[in-house]
Formats: sequence, C-alpha cells, structure tokens
Amino acid sequence: MWKHVLLLLATVAAFAVSLVMLQQVLGPGSPWMGLMVMLCLLGTARFADPICQLRMPWALRAVRPWELNGDFSERLLVPQFGGLLRTTPLRLLNPEVYVSRRDPVRLVRQLEAAEASHFWATLVLIPWQVWCAISGRWGIFALFLVIQLLGNIYPILHLRLARGRLERVIRRQQTRTGPVVATTAR
Repeated sequence: MWKHVLLLLATVAAFAVSLVMLQQVLGPGSPWMGLMVMLCLLGTARFADPICQLRMPWALRAVRPWELNGDFSERLLVPQFGGLLRTTPLRLLNPEVYVSRRDPVRLVRQLEAAEASHFWATLVLIPWQVWCAISGRWGIFALFLVIQLLGNIYPILHLRLARGRLERVIRRQQTRTGPVVATTAR
C-alpha cells in the first residue's frame, strides 16, 4: 500500500509543478489551464484508484433502464466507441475496466470509479467552456466541446452501459446462487 501512496504523492507533486509552470507561461486566465486541470484530475484519479476510488454522485449512480436500451446506445454509437477503445492503444489508459476472469463485483467498482473520474473531469472543464463562450473564443469552445464529448461524455456512456450490463449479470447470478461476494482482496 505504501508504494501506491508514494506514487500518488509523486504524481500530485508532478501535476502541481506542471500546472504552476504552465500558469506562468500561459497566464491564469488561459482556457488551456482548464484542459490541463482536467487531464491532471484524470491522471490523479487513475493513480489514486488503488487507495481510494471516486464515486458517482448518489443521484447519478444507478444506471437507468433507458441507458441500457439498445436503441439509445446504438443511436449514439456507444458500442462502436467501446469497440474503438478495446481495439486501440487507448485500452492501456485503464486496463482495470476490461472483463477477464476477475471478480465481477470488483469490476463494477472499477467501472464506476472510471465513470466518476470522467464525470468530475467533465465538471472541471465546464467553467472554462463557459468562459470561452462569454469571451467569444468560439474556436476553443468548439475544441473543448469535442474534447468533452470524446474524452468524457462518450467514455461515461460506454462505462455506464458496461456497468449496467454487468450489474444485470450479477443480479442473475445472485438469484441463482446467492450473493456474489468479492473474492479479490484490495
């Protein structure tokens, strides 16, 4: 555990120094600071994962039936986005969320933690997007919108779809065999 703590502290320190240096170059009012803060949050959440996993806000935690509906996800091409993630090096950004012979309860927690990190990253970038819109920086606003969609919204939709499907499988197993208990120690 102490290795994870040291790695997290080193990561936070490196991100803090990077943000200070970037602020000195770009200035505190630069919209690019928002993008860096978002990326630092995602990186910090990834390194913090073995110690403390982010959670979705209570009101948003449950996957709704319409999110699992094939029409909704198919129209938005969420399964195709998931296929892109699985078949490219993007898979290496968070290999913990892929199905293998691992404990399904632990995998659901990993999926929710990844989803939560993208949720909070989305919220972090929104003020800079609003500022770009108010100040008339429409090119940067449009770029940030694309980054939000491809870097946060689509990953959230894909992770919710995967988590909802896996939770459904776990519920089926529980009705047949009793509670599914995490077998892997953290």
